[in-house]
Amino acid sequence: MADSPTRSISDELNFILTNRIPRVALTQFIGWFATIENRWLTKISIAIWKLFADLDLSEAKKEEFNSLRDCFIRELRAGLRPIDPRPAVWTSPCDAIVGAHGRVQAQSLFQTKGMSYRLEDLLGDKALAQQLEGTHYVTLRLLSSMYHRFHAPADATLREVTYHSGDTWNVNPPALARVPSLFCRNERAVLRFAIEANPCALVMVPVAAVLVASMRIHAIDQQLNLSYRGPHRFTSHSVCHKGEELGWFEHGSTIILFAPANCSFYTTIQEGYRIRMGEALLCHPFDTKLSS
Repeated sequence: MADSPTRSISDELNFILTNRIPRVALTQFIGWFATIENRWLTKISIAIWKLFADLDLSEAKKEEFNSLRDCFIRELRAGLRPIDPRPAVWTSPCDAIVGAHGRVQAQSLFQTKGMSYRLEDLLGDKALAQQLEGTHYVTLRLLSSMYHRFHAPADATLREVTYHSGDTWNVNPPALARVPSLFCRNERAVLRFAIEANPCALVMVPVAAVLVASMRIHAIDQQLNLSYRGPHRFTSHSVCHKGEELGWFEHGSTIILFAPANCSFYTTIQEGYRIRMGEALLCHPFDTKLSS
């Protein structure tokens, strides 16, 4: 069914307001503004945020926030995101809306219906892209109002993080339908995990966006942001257990996850499905004993 004229106009207006602006400068300003520690300024900022998003803070571990950033990266109260304990299950690394997903074919994957992009352009690594040919991928989009921390979907060892500086396009549906290879343009990190003898059994790509361009990866103990230029590679030997926190976005964005070809998605995983961190995402054939 074709989009209605009203929906098309709304999408076009959304795209213009969130992308035809000085994206990087505005993102850097919001990054600075969000760190200001002032009780009343924080309360007013959160109240304005609630006018534009379905922000629910009832799950937050804290009732008061020191800054807007403190609210963005809030922790949840214990027990609210149970981790599926089944050994054959890989879980969602974050709260998200499921987007394009399927198999990597001929080195390409879908950004949205009718628009694809090259895997090598996303990863910045031809050899890794070739290794991931035929694997499953799933796009997980975090809304601005969601819980912004991300977690390990399986028992694994984080081997490498490669950070790519980039632009700060919005990653919502209107932008995905209009900007070719959007994920390949934005700031992002490529996290490579080993499981058993497979050195790239699991790959996660957190992608930043407008107002968001900063992320924290605990294993490298460094905040990554737009001040970096060119790829920066960090080695790691961090053992991660399923459900363990890996880091956070400063706001909300997207994670693209790659899993081996002999995995399978659960039947609930459909485009538009709202998934929670810890919920079953994929069924895999590995014994998830940690790699050495």
